[in-house]
This record gives sequence, structure tokens and C-alpha cells, in this order.
Amino acid sequence: MNLILLGAPGAGKGTQAEKICEKLSIPAISTGNIIREALANGTEMGLKAKEYINAGQLVPDEVVIGIIKERLSKDDCRNGFILDGFPRTIPQAQALDEMGVVIDKVIDIEVSDETVVKRMSGRRVCSKCGASYHLEHRRPINEGVCDNCGAELIQRKDDHPDTVLDRLNVYHEQTEPLKDYYNKTGKLTVVEGQEEVKDTTRLVFEVLEN
Repeated sequence: MNLILLGAPGAGKGTQAEKICEKLSIPAISTGNIIREALANGTEMGLKAKEYINAGQLVPDEVVIGIIKERLSKDDCRNGFILDGFPRTIPQAQALDEMGVVIDKVIDIEVSDETVVKRMSGRRVCSKCGASYHLEHRRPINEGVCDNCGAELIQRKDDHPDTVLDRLNVYHEQTEPLKDYYNKTGKLTVVEGQEEVKDTTRLVFEVLEN
């Protein structure tokens, strides 16, 4: 089964991709991870991406698409895959179609902007060991201090409310139109993100089974 997961940053796509990966034994392919993998392996597209990254520029669509194509050609994708973070735009979705990649289902995990900001801005990470916490859902024993190593907990720049709102604006402008794109193909199903991860997972699995 070839799947695409859509949803705003902080909607929990990564967690759901991991759950589906475990259930169906197919690889979860995250754009960020495969770009890092291509860089590490020194593939042709990886080297092209490195040029842009070293210049402080965004990796252009044609390079990202090339890296996706390389990844999907690997043996572990023969029985299916989960795309998380790709496509991000209509041109990327069209490029995927032009590659001849057949998508079976597109699952959009819907979470309100307010909930996303609350989730992401509440995150704290250990400045030393990288352990993750949340001001509401996973509080440290001692405020501001890591349970594991005692180092200071910090808020990453990506989790600052202003940054989260900027990312949401980009999502609404560039990625949200994909819902209409895939809805026209009859492959889109919207899943309302729940407070508990397990409840969202249950709804996602119901979609996969139908």
C-alpha cells in the first residue's frame, strides 16, 4: 500500500507514520531524513542538495523530487511506503504523478492551528542529552531541569509560537491545497486528530482497513 500523510506541522504525522510502519511493515519516508541520508551516502542528488544547503538556500523541487525517486526505487519500497512531508506543494504532487507512482490512499490529519501552537510551543528539550518534555503532557520532575541528566531545558526556535505561526501560514498557503488535489482523485480521507495519540491511531487504522 502506497500512502501519503498530510497535515500541518505538529499534527502528529511522524508518530502516525511510525505506527503504520510497524503495522504494515513498510518504510516511512520523511523528506528531511532522506535528504540527510542522501547527503551522507553522497548520491548524485545528495551532492546536488549539498550545494544548495552549503549556500544557505532551500533545496529546489527538482532535487527533492530526484531524491524521492532514488529512495522509492529501493527494494524495501516494493510492497509499499508512507510519504511523510512529501509532496508539500501541487507541483511536487504532479511530479510524483509524472514519475508513475500510484498512491492508494492519502490521509489528512486535521488539527486546529490553536492546538498546534499549544502543542509545539509547550515543548522543551534538554540542552545536553536532547530528552523531550512538554509543559502540559510530559512535565519534568523539577521545573526546567532534565530528569535524565539534570541539565537545563530549553525551547527550540522552531517551537517558539511566532515560528510555529509562520510555519502554519506556509502550510496553509503551499500545502493545504493538496487536500483538494487528492480529494478530486477520490483518495483523500480526513482524520480528526484526537487529544490522545492512540485515539488518532485507531481512526487512521480504520481508514487503512476500509
